Amino acid sequence: MRTRLLSILLVLSAIGSLPAGTRAAVMAIDTPMPPPAWALLQRALLRANDEACQEFYNRYFDERGWLLCVERWGGDDGPDDAIENLMDWPTLHALGGSDDILRLYKKAWEGHLRQYTLARTEKVPFARDGMYYKEFPVMFDWLHNGEGLCVFNLQGLSDPYDARFRQRVRRFAGFYMNEDPDAPNYDARHKIIRSMFTGSRGPLLRKATALDWAGDPIEIGNRFRLGHGERTYQEMLDHFKDYNDIIGDHPQNLLATCLAVNAFMLDHEPKYKQWLLEYVGAWRQRMLDNGGIIPSNVGLDGKIGSSAGGKWYGGVYGWAFSVIVPQTGELAHRNGHDRALHGFMNAYLLTGDDKYLDPWRKQIDLVNSHKKLVNGKAVYPHMYGDKGWYHFTPQKYKHGDLPLYVLSMKSEDRERVADNPWVAYLDGKNPSYPEAALRGDLDRIRLRVAGMRGDTTTPDTRLADDPMRFNPASVESLVRLMLGGLPCGNRGVLLHSRLRYFDPVKRRAGLPDDVAALVEKLSDNSATVTLINLSPLHSREVVVQGGAYGEHQFQSVEIAGKKQAIDTPTVTVRLAPGAGSKLTLSMSRYVNPPALRLPWRG
Repeated sequence: MRTRLLSILLVLSAIGSLPAGTRAAVMAIDTPMPPPAWALLQRALLRANDEACQEFYNRYFDERGWLLCVERWGGDDGPDDAIENLMDWPTLHALGGSDDILRLYKKAWEGHLRQYTLARTEKVPFARDGMYYKEFPVMFDWLHNGEGLCVFNLQGLSDPYDARFRQRVRRFAGFYMNEDPDAPNYDARHKIIRSMFTGSRGPLLRKATALDWAGDPIEIGNRFRLGHGERTYQEMLDHFKDYNDIIGDHPQNLLATCLAVNAFMLDHEPKYKQWLLEYVGAWRQRMLDNGGIIPSNVGLDGKIGSSAGGKWYGGVYGWAFSVIVPQTGELAHRNGHDRALHGFMNAYLLTGDDKYLDPWRKQIDLVNSHKKLVNGKAVYPHMYGDKGWYHFTPQKYKHGDLPLYVLSMKSEDRERVADNPWVAYLDGKNPSYPEAALRGDLDRIRLRVAGMRGDTTTPDTRLADDPMRFNPASVESLVRLMLGGLPCGNRGVLLHSRLRYFDPVKRRAGLPDDVAALVEKLSDNSATVTLINLSPLHSREVVVQGGAYGEHQFQSVEIAGKKQAIDTPTVTVRLAPGAGSKLTLSMSRYVNPPALRLPWRG
């Protein structure tokens, strides 16, 4: 009953499965550990995800990778929804899901590119020659562009050397750096993206119409079930009738920085980092100039609010964007500025500079400072219009509170995160969380598969977003518990996590067979994780990396009371059959340029 440390030094590893000449910190663990429930649940959840996702794919995609549906353009359903049906599949593979998951989501990505390049509108003017051009949306808002990239933007976690992926990453980033004459989306003088509608055919520099958003006329009746509840095509148009003021820059355009980060992480070409920091820096300055609140319109002249009647809060998805739901007559508040935070998080990933997070924590505090008392209870605003703050609710404004804390690990940011069971667990106050969260995701898979098996739609009565509610990929608990990270969801954002894992025997991303990992504690300069090999017969090797993209550097490893200094972004752990132990990894965070790479290829 002992834990053995083997060469926790920077050594040349010509042994085991690491290629000769690779420098890595290596340790071995041979202390038997009874299989804990959380570890058995993790492996069960990975297996259930694999099986359910393959059944989902066989149900809704054909042999070409095309989605079996009626192809349309629009904000209700469109090309972005076709591939969004596979949301979280890249993360699943990167966690340790089967290679079939990687193969299938790549096939669907290629298939949907072809499917929607050939698909054309009749009435919507800018998509009449294809909804995709140069394998990218012709022009749409970044709420939808981001959703359409939620698979592609994470492919580099598992498959960073794919030639087509690398070409597309550079091409897509180039659409926002004026490297393509068909796509003059960026104004370098004013440091703005010129419209809310942008893409491979450039910016839309006129007011948008309901047709632009809703897409071509369509029969509804008893044929389709629309996601927003519209009962007629006229109600689809009415839904978007006020979605007009799109000229000029909008905070959600900061999602475009995910393209530049991916391009930078390929080979660390400086231009991508320079563009990103220039664009994010301009938005940071606008927040400062606007009294601490991010404006929701910047005109073509670079002035705050100038394309929205001088109102900093104007425009589609702006602070004052409250519209009528046509089928109910109720007022809906659609303030879409929160996606901008991901641009600031990307800048932080590249620099580790708190100046990119600080405006957001100040914005949270500033908005909540306008609370008022109603019947003796505090209510907080979420919108701002001509008459000032409105849409008061009992819930505090908190856009970004959890990401701010996970990235900064500052005590002041922890105080803003209330009633979060995962954070409470990391604080040592919610020991039942791991099992409860993992069981919850297992139940989610069960319910989604049951829904899929009961789905009566046919390809000619199915819209692109219909299968989405049955996508069984359930990884949120795994991202938090295995990686100490933030689930990516459908916004097309990058992975932010404290750790990541690789299988050096199979040469792939993710935990090896039988291995489970539980991040139990995080601090500014350390992570505590338990690793266990559930196989009673076979040894396993796992490479542990600091950060999703190697941005953190390990400084020491402590195990069984023994601490050894190291200086590397990866540690290789050899686990004997049935062995496990708790590791405390001290680290310097955000000191390495993030990279899309597999550890053995450098």
